[in-house]
Amino acid sequence: MSHSDVVIVGGGIVGLSTALKLRQRYSDLRVTVIEAESDVGQHQSGHNSGVLHSGVYYEPGSQKAIYCRTGKEAMEAFCSEHSIPWDKCGKVVVATKEAETTRLDKIAERAELNGVQCERINSDQLRELEPAVAGIAALHVPETGIVNYGTVCRKLAELLRNQGTSIELEFQLSGIQSRTGGLHLQSKSDQQLQCGHLINCAGLQSDRVCKMAGVKTEMVVVPFRGEYYELAPSSETLCRNLIYPVPDPSFPFLGVHFTRMIDGGVECGPNAVLALARNGYRWRDISLRDLSDTLRFKGFRKLAAKHWRMGLGEIHRSVSKQAFVTALQKLIPQIRPDDLILGRAGVRAQTVTPDGNLVDDFLFETSERAIHVLNAPSPAATASFAIADHIVDTFVARAT
Repeated sequence: MSHSDVVIVGGGIVGLSTALKLRQRYSDLRVTVIEAESDVGQHQSGHNSGVLHSGVYYEPGSQKAIYCRTGKEAMEAFCSEHSIPWDKCGKVVVATKEAETTRLDKIAERAELNGVQCERINSDQLRELEPAVAGIAALHVPETGIVNYGTVCRKLAELLRNQGTSIELEFQLSGIQSRTGGLHLQSKSDQQLQCGHLINCAGLQSDRVCKMAGVKTEMVVVPFRGEYYELAPSSETLCRNLIYPVPDPSFPFLGVHFTRMIDGGVECGPNAVLALARNGYRWRDISLRDLSDTLRFKGFRKLAAKHWRMGLGEIHRSVSKQAFVTALQKLIPQIRPDDLILGRAGVRAQTVTPDGNLVDDFLFETSERAIHVLNAPSPAATASFAIADHIVDTFVARAT
């Protein structure tokens, strides 16, 4: 049985970034990353839109706002250092009706408080940037970028292995026991590890790992699937870079948008529907345990009661291509069904409180010998190095 000073649960971008930061500060620390899948970055880190977020939407002073800004700078520097392609291409947040212009002004105010460089532009200026877009005004955010976070994860794993960090793949954690001087970890296939400390970056399974470690959290991770279409190659000129709507404050998710990808192509979406499994990338992916946990959770039932109308609209867009096209036409009116090719999907780990609210900020919890990342939705990939610094700072403070 191997022994590590620290075991990090989860081989996504937050877990790998944390491992790298630990090794940078303590080169002699024995660190092991355990990952349930056959490779790193297989869930949220490898199934997102690849945006280097600038931080325009987040509440000033929140961890999202602060860590997005510092994390973005660190991510850009890391990608440049290791020759990972990225592009500071910019985005527009588009108001398509008069009622949205007030909300656009509020976003601009938040952006300024968060230190984001952006400019309010009129419809003529918008058309210069994105000729196909319909809008009466927009916010131009030139510092927003794009990258492939799956590529980042693979580079992080390569660096960690070269530094002597063990990455144990296909380790499906099934139990955590406190032992004298540390923790005992066991997998479903009877693999075993001992460690002095544990850092839980398990994403979609983070609440379960937290409970394994003895924390009686009342919060539950609810999986929401986001489905994408891609623009057909002949239609890619309809979108030059990133085109976003003004968020609807009555709905907890952003809404469909257009994203140019660093590896080529343009994605359109996502919608937001309840996933029937925590790894449920298709409607037919169903886990009775996961679905039961979601439906039995009073927080989800309260959330569904508040947003059921919009939820039905999201389901309609999931099963009807024409409904998806109609939503996209709000931004680019000339989009037609033939312009779209069915794309991939991602599952977002969204922590929900018992009173039915989505946890809006990053959320961390501690237990004896453990640190838990309980909520890390977007912009967690952008902010991953800053989140890792916070985790390591917490680790140092508790270990000394």
